[in-house]
Amino acid sequence: MKRLAILGSTGSIGTQALEVVAAHPDLFEVEVLSAHSNDTLLVEQAIKFKPNAVVVTDESKYEAVKAALHAYPVKVFAGLKSLNEVVQWDTVDVVLGAIVGFAGLHSILAAVDAGKYVALANKETLVVAGELVMKRAAEKGSLIVPVDSEHSAIFQCLVGESSRTIEKVILTASGGPFLGKKPNFLVNVKASHALQHPNWTMGAKITIDSATLMNKGLEMIEAKWLFGLQNEQIEVTIHPQSIVHSLVQFNDGSLKAQLGLPDMKLPIQYALAFPHRIHNDFKRFDFKDFPKLNFEAPDYKTFRNLALAKDAMFKGGNAPCVLNAANEVVVHAFLQNKVGFMEMSEMIEQTLEQVNFIEHPTLEDYENSDKEARIRVQELVKKSQLSTY
Repeated sequence: MKRLAILGSTGSIGTQALEVVAAHPDLFEVEVLSAHSNDTLLVEQAIKFKPNAVVVTDESKYEAVKAALHAYPVKVFAGLKSLNEVVQWDTVDVVLGAIVGFAGLHSILAAVDAGKYVALANKETLVVAGELVMKRAAEKGSLIVPVDSEHSAIFQCLVGESSRTIEKVILTASGGPFLGKKPNFLVNVKASHALQHPNWTMGAKITIDSATLMNKGLEMIEAKWLFGLQNEQIEVTIHPQSIVHSLVQFNDGSLKAQLGLPDMKLPIQYALAFPHRIHNDFKRFDFKDFPKLNFEAPDYKTFRNLALAKDAMFKGGNAPCVLNAANEVVVHAFLQNKVGFMEMSEMIEQTLEQVNFIEHPTLEDYENSDKEARIRVQELVKKSQLSTY
């Protein structure tokens, strides 16, 4: 029986993780649930799964959650400090980090510092501070197992292999809803169009990132730190069917790939159960349903976010942190129809140019870079809005 702390339990990954838990009550038990502001769903989850504690990081929701759970034996806490404390409890065996964005960094660091097993869905943690997080994980004996389907695929391909034999990894990307489209089409794209992903069911932010290919750029940076790779060892290929989730090429020329239908519950289950594989009733892949699997090079010129992320990876330092912060802001603005689809790349690039580069950042430097980048790009969003009137 593994006791889980599910951070971001009301989001897409969190809710699917609870489906996995519900299907295997003999293997998993919920110890902690956390959410930011979705107090209604958090309460529903707490009543169903009866965790030891829940944490609502939006402190204005504390009284509502406490009142709703007063008849249940569930401890209720509020704020980020509380979240960082509960992940270190001795009663927590596995921490599933599914908080979206920079907001998930500190709770993952707290779990790592406590030597916890971390199932990581929050890619931004490694994008922003990958070197710092992986160094601490090695020092504290914390195992980080990826939940992202692409990184889960690479992780599975490397089981039983030496990391020294990796020649390169190939991250696959569906291409999103605008595969093959050019700027004259993309300039008119609205949020409602970009949220219609052809293969995956995900949260709004990651769905937009998939449409701009920023998601794949962030995954390149995550893979670098997660698997101890050199920049030149990481490639991206477009694979519209999303059946091959990623590949590893070894120094003898052999390729290993992990295949499966696009269902996030599979990598979630794998991460929670590792090193074991457990049975499930998920739909199985059948080659007759996919007589052709296609692969093509990404269009870096049209989907400039991928190029910006790759450049930030090669530059290193605080550049990926600035990239991530700017992207979070512009995606939020795009979802509110405040900026255009193509404008997002322009604003991210301008922010990268404006924020001072730090080659060897500390945690404080990452925090300051994140704040400065958000201020800079918010100013660009405001200017864009003013120019439309």
